[in-house]
Amino acid sequence: MSFHDAGQLLLTGVPGPELSTEDAAFFKKLQPGGFILFGRNIKTPVQLRKLIDDLRDLSDVEPVITIDQEGGRVSRLKCLGNEPPNARQLRDRNDLALIHRHGDITGRLLRLFGFNLDLCPVLDLSFDDEADNSLKGRCYGRSVAEVIEKAGAFNAGLRGAGILSCGKHFPGYSSAGLDPHHELPVIERSREAMEEHELAVFRHFADKVDSMMIGHITITGLEPGGPPASLSPAMINGLLRDDMNFSGLVMTDDLDMGAILNHYGFDETMRMGIAAGNDMLMICHRVAQAAQARRVLEALPPAAIEPALSRMETFKARLAPPTVFSEEAFRAVDSEIWDLRVATLGADAAAQRSAEDGKRSPVELY
Repeated sequence: MSFHDAGQLLLTGVPGPELSTEDAAFFKKLQPGGFILFGRNIKTPVQLRKLIDDLRDLSDVEPVITIDQEGGRVSRLKCLGNEPPNARQLRDRNDLALIHRHGDITGRLLRLFGFNLDLCPVLDLSFDDEADNSLKGRCYGRSVAEVIEKAGAFNAGLRGAGILSCGKHFPGYSSAGLDPHHELPVIERSREAMEEHELAVFRHFADKVDSMMIGHITITGLEPGGPPASLSPAMINGLLRDDMNFSGLVMTDDLDMGAILNHYGFDETMRMGIAAGNDMLMICHRVAQAAQARRVLEALPPAAIEPALSRMETFKARLAPPTVFSEEAFRAVDSEIWDLRVATLGADAAAQRSAEDGKRSPVELY
């Protein structure tokens, strides 16, 4: 196996907290480029580190090991310890040192378990803090300048700790009225408005994040009648790569979301995803389908996948190895999360999760 295997273009979920014999055989044959973990994969600190060690041992090429560890309700690791404050809480506290500390703590926590990429920061603006479009509590700012300043502080702390970052959700979910976990949002918004707001943020971060996640969203002013940005050559190869000069890794958001499932067949989605300019196709929940995804990619002409494989190789050269694990080390970092929570929210508020962040979402947000 090598960087030139089609499986390297897949980012796949893992069924449970341990690898069964069947799981291990499946992944050994599939050789995906990376793994994304969720709450279903996490029981104890020791178990999580073992799972990641096992996934790395099965991989002939060092895999991307990633997770959504933002803060607040999108904190997969909160089932092991303290829940970090979310982006809105940090934004409202308005202390860049705290936000940078959050990034640093998050990076050190992730490396302790063996992760090498965090799927954040969220670069969407919050036009409405109460909007029901999956972004509630997750945005660092209400203006371009605020997002650049505050998401930038988190991003710097995270990368400084050795974890690669991912800007999301390009080209911007901010104005969406629908949640793409369920259905494809189509936004009536001009190119001029996008350039002034959402795209201004992504342009700023084009040389400051290591990867970009492409959203399942269609924006009429950018591509009238076009496919979702995640499957669009105009949005990825055109706007992101050629116009914004982004040279990092590009991945789809989860292709198991309703925004895609309700409109495209599986094989068609895989072919469109690579043709659009993605380097990794994300399959979070229908893990068994990853074998079919690999077959579809292997059937493509070599020239169709070589650019993505080359970018994967470049990206993987920068993956940091895990740090030495111990439960004592985890408890020490977890106590730092508690201190950050107190510094952000105050002692009384820190003692209990907010109604928004304390409840489990019916779907796991990305």
